Amino acid sequence: MPRARRRSWFVAVCGGIVVWTCLVHLLTFGRLWRNPSAAAAAASSWGWSSTRLLFGFGGDGGLQDFSPRSPDPPLPPLRNYKSNGYLKVSCNGGLNQMRSAICDMVTVARFLNLTLVIPELDKTSFWADQSNFGDIFDVRHFIDSLRDEVHITKRIPKRFSQKVSHNIRMMPPVSWSDEKYYLQQILPLFNESKVIHFNKTDARLANNGLSMELQKLRCRVNFHALKFTPEIEALGNKLIQVLRGRGYFVALHLRYEMDMLAFSGCTHGCSQEEAEELKRMRYAYPWWREKEIDSEAKRLQGLCPLTPEEMSLVLKALGFAKDTQIYIAAGGTYGGEKRLKVLQAAFPKLVRKEMLLAPEALRQFQNHSSQMAALDYMVSVASDVFIPTYDGNMAKVVEGHRRYLGFRKSILLDRKKLVELLDLHKNNTLSWDEFASLVQKVHDRSIGQPACRRVMASKPKEEDYFYANPYECLVNVTGCNKPGNLSSIR
Repeated sequence: MPRARRRSWFVAVCGGIVVWTCLVHLLTFGRLWRNPSAAAAAASSWGWSSTRLLFGFGGDGGLQDFSPRSPDPPLPPLRNYKSNGYLKVSCNGGLNQMRSAICDMVTVARFLNLTLVIPELDKTSFWADQSNFGDIFDVRHFIDSLRDEVHITKRIPKRFSQKVSHNIRMMPPVSWSDEKYYLQQILPLFNESKVIHFNKTDARLANNGLSMELQKLRCRVNFHALKFTPEIEALGNKLIQVLRGRGYFVALHLRYEMDMLAFSGCTHGCSQEEAEELKRMRYAYPWWREKEIDSEAKRLQGLCPLTPEEMSLVLKALGFAKDTQIYIAAGGTYGGEKRLKVLQAAFPKLVRKEMLLAPEALRQFQNHSSQMAALDYMVSVASDVFIPTYDGNMAKVVEGHRRYLGFRKSILLDRKKLVELLDLHKNNTLSWDEFASLVQKVHDRSIGQPACRRVMASKPKEEDYFYANPYECLVNVTGCNKPGNLSSIR
């Protein structure tokens, strides 16, 4: 055989071997990617952990290896309807304020037969978190799980350019509005503009007076469609596993944080320098409208979060033993570690997520307050007892979620009465036994048991919040018929 022909034959054979080898590796990797358990076995043989292979985590303090996720249930049938237009929404506030707003906006889109654009999250608030919806929530699950109710798209079609002003109308809807408002005031606007952009979404849907169908949809979005990303779910579950491995635990939402103190004007327990710092911060944010605030008057009205020192007394009075494991579900405590000394001394098993996880496990979530809040949310919902020190959005939404899961114990503090009792104990008017007895008596019915919402039609802000007590979606709640509801709770 001539040398040139032999060389050509040798090159062809070698090339064929290389091609077949690549094909075999590609097919094998494809099977591993679709089968996490097989990937884990292969990773073990290669000296890697499955979590490092799939999510980039590994080593001490990283995510634990987890078993393959159960197969997703079949998708609900697609709802066919003619869309009246696109609803774009920009949420405002922290994670749980935005969470409840998203539930409301899905409900509005369903009622008006609109196409909802994946919500935009607030990036300009105090927390300055640059997270997008997909950084916190599972986008595909959100879209697919609601496909039988509303069409959801990731973006507005290109033909509706922001540069064409008549295509998009920007506005905030009126707060606490019912179906009549959206049907009569908002829907006709889609005849003029095919895209409406709600640039504020907090508390834009009424607590009460809505149909049972819409109330239950709000719950479906909140408790089923808004699922955190796999990374957040995995780390949140690890936190819960670590805490449960150590026994019974209480989630304490200690809202003694800089933003809350500045916004509320509550400076009880702060130094003069700290009070001035908080005041400067309040003046720096123009949308915090109230500037001059009488801190002590507010505290006596029960409108301030309890201090860590006050909480140490309240927890002991409620009967929690010194060895109770307490997880602080909150951001940084104002004043740092020194403000936690009394609480830490009273309850040595005081922990935070930073104490339970190695730095590398939290690194991707740091500087993203909403993602960190999502971890605290998961732990709070799963805790044996949940105690918020202030009735903000997280406290309310977690309370409602725990009610939905079977009325898990949540101790809802009567701050106005507690402040009175704390002051009486401090000036020796009440002995410890008298103080503890009265604290327990005040809270013997404040544990998140079945209850109807308080309705105040003329003062919607003072009504019980729907997301704290979505009784239309709960079992064992009877006698809560309200005008506009289609049926009673069974």
